[in-house]
Amino acid sequence: MFGIGGGELIFIIIIALMLFGTDKIPEVARTVAKVMAQLKNASNDLKSEIQKSVDEQGINDTVKQITSNFTDEVDKVKNSLIENHGDVISNLDKDNEISKPINELKQNLEDLTGPVKRQM
Repeated sequence: MFGIGGGELIFIIIIALMLFGTDKIPEVARTVAKVMAQLKNASNDLKSEIQKSVDEQGINDTVKQITSNFTDEVDKVKNSLIENHGDVISNLDKDNEISKPINELKQNLEDLTGPVKRQM
């Protein structure tokens, strides 16, 4: 829970008892719970508004189209290189001189687009 361990939680409880006393702790806890619930509801409302706006403006479709177009173009270039210079590439790529940077670039692209893809 929030990265707080057992000892830290006990320390916080002791400090709260010293500050507010035993008669005010339930009231403070209720107030904190109400504030947390309101914050959670506000954040959920904000998320749903953003999602509605994204859906209305077609941003999801645009992102999907851009990523698919990009992937198609990369595949075309790759296939063209293999068709025209396949024997040269295979001789050069014995030490992963070409495929290693390409794989790194692919991984970087996946890292960038991963959060976007997960939301769709």
